[in-house]
Amino acid sequence: MLAIIGGSGLSQLATLDVSHREVLRTPYGDPSGTVTFGQIHGHTVMFLARHGYGHVIPPHEVNYRANIWALTQRGARAIVSVATVGCIRPDLKPGDVLIPHQIIDYTWGRKNTYHEGHDSRVVHIDFTDPYDPGLRALLIKAAEAAGVVVSDSAVYAVTQGPRLETAAEINRLERDGADVVGMTGMPEAALARELNIPYAAINVVANYAAGRADSRNGIRFDAIEAVLEQSMGRACAIIESLMEEGAYGDPSGS
Repeated sequence: MLAIIGGSGLSQLATLDVSHREVLRTPYGDPSGTVTFGQIHGHTVMFLARHGYGHVIPPHEVNYRANIWALTQRGARAIVSVATVGCIRPDLKPGDVLIPHQIIDYTWGRKNTYHEGHDSRVVHIDFTDPYDPGLRALLIKAAEAAGVVVSDSAVYAVTQGPRLETAAEINRLERDGADVVGMTGMPEAALARELNIPYAAINVVANYAAGRADSRNGIRFDAIEAVLEQSMGRACAIIESLMEEGAYGDPSGS
């Protein structure tokens, strides 16, 4: 069964034929909200709104451990994250869709591992490639089948939030090699890796990062909303195409 985590601009899947919703509990507290179950092309999918329904949970307060644990324990065989980002790389623009391949983590203070506490042994995971290569390849193939043009690689810088970055910080991220910037890619990806669950992301560019192009003198939030209304549907089209191929699901929901 495939699990989708929706971020800003995607609080529900319009193409999901909803069957029911479940409140899931975990040893790490409550997830961001109820998990919605439904069918896409006859295959069962789980959906969770990362920021809660109504977008009430800021990035640094999302209970990432509970979210990933709940989806995994309920039967997710893979997780696709949908998240908005600001673009840094010159060839990207608002409305673009991309499948990131690398992460630079600038967050701090977030609960970022399941292996902690006096009775837990130290566990190191290989995080050379933070996104599952097989799932990334399926997303790229699904995008092509859906006629959605995507950038098939990008380095995603994850900042703490909830404030947006300064122009100087964006300059620093560019020097570090980042192509886009967002606030929710970590520790989500690392937690999925700890549970050995394939995880990949679809990023939708919502705006130019601070100090760039039409964000040179400030970021217009009304413009972001307009971009997401027009472009988030392409991310959904990729998911629909992925499910049409039957990836990570079957009619029984396994």
